[in-house]
Amino acid sequence: MSRQLRVRPATQPLSGTYRPPGDKSISHRVAILGGLASGLTQIDGFLDAEDTRATLNAMARLGADVSEHDGTISIRGGELSAPDQALDLGNSGTGIRLLAGMLAGRHELFGSEITLLGDASLSTRPMGRIIDPLGQMGALIHSDNQRAPMTIRPQALKCLRYASPVASAQVKSSVLLAGLAASGDTVVIEPGPSRDHTERLLPAFGVDVLNGAPGVGVRGGSSLSATSVQVPGDLSSAAFILAAGFLVPESEIVLENVGLNPTRDGVLRVMDAMGASLAVELEDAVGLEPVGRLQARFGALQGVGIPASWVPLAIDEFPIIMAMAAAAEGQTVVQGAQELRVKESDRIAVMCTALKALGVEVTETASGAVITGGKIQGGRVDCHGDHRIAMSAAVLGLVAEGEVLIDQAEFIATSYPGFVDDLNRLGADVDWID
Repeated sequence: MSRQLRVRPATQPLSGTYRPPGDKSISHRVAILGGLASGLTQIDGFLDAEDTRATLNAMARLGADVSEHDGTISIRGGELSAPDQALDLGNSGTGIRLLAGMLAGRHELFGSEITLLGDASLSTRPMGRIIDPLGQMGALIHSDNQRAPMTIRPQALKCLRYASPVASAQVKSSVLLAGLAASGDTVVIEPGPSRDHTERLLPAFGVDVLNGAPGVGVRGGSSLSATSVQVPGDLSSAAFILAAGFLVPESEIVLENVGLNPTRDGVLRVMDAMGASLAVELEDAVGLEPVGRLQARFGALQGVGIPASWVPLAIDEFPIIMAMAAAAEGQTVVQGAQELRVKESDRIAVMCTALKALGVEVTETASGAVITGGKIQGGRVDCHGDHRIAMSAAVLGLVAEGEVLIDQAEFIATSYPGFVDDLNRLGADVDWID
């Protein structure tokens, strides 16, 4: 059912202590690795959202024994089995791309056909970026126009040294997961940094990671052993709360257990460049992931030019970065971010349209936008089924001159089902209209 989100301008400061939900990227990966590993893997902090549940359910359909008790996910993995029907990954690009790589060479699935599909949005997203390298390894993947659905016929794979044309953790991880079942060493070389959660997790499951210059790789035939994983809080989700703390007058919010992986801290770099009142205190690492305590206080933000080198480190956070730019003083220039056009929506076009609907002066460019900050008007925004656009518009609604209504906001549940409740606990006035 389509749901509209109503956001009223904040009439009081936002304050309190906040713990973000579990990291989405890590949750996808531990669901897959736990399903491959021999023994019982236990996961604390797993993100309970539609995207991550889709991946977890897919592993259960592939034969992993999945259970839950007191918030801890347990997965007894090992040998997989072919499902009796297609695996539906919903809106999850991470889930479908990583599963395609993992399934392509699994020996126990030889002779079977497995179809991966998703919703209307996922079915528009490019899959050629994984189909091509997996095909070079010998994978049999059928797809119309290199889009989902994809039908995979697992068979023996050969190793690959792959120079990826894009810096993409999904591409890298898909190839590395396929490489676990290939003959020889598989190495991925990227043109720039991408998030490294897969490389950090594999050693915890007993897999040696080949780190060299350049590239990162795995040895074919590697087996996985069960482990215990603590998933840290998701920085991408926390970014919306941070932004609200900066923008709503007199606000002060403390965020605990936030993952601070250096391959995805670009949003913190942008916030710092904009003059945000943000204090970061590192805490003990959660497994192999650095975590920290953040404190966000209200303060004027300044427009900035965002270096293209920061784009891969903040690729999921650009909708909220653009929202902050809309409320900042001066002009913000985003460039080199054309990857945003093939996310859950064309995030450049949809976000520019949303900002214009709220009275913001913005010029769309081929690889980004030029945003001139100023007053935010009330209005109605269509987020085109994109969860991050919806949450970004909601944050702007807190400092708008009138109510902001957000259409198709139910997609927030794909990554952050508790977003509205968390905002309201901090003092906002946000509600759903069915």
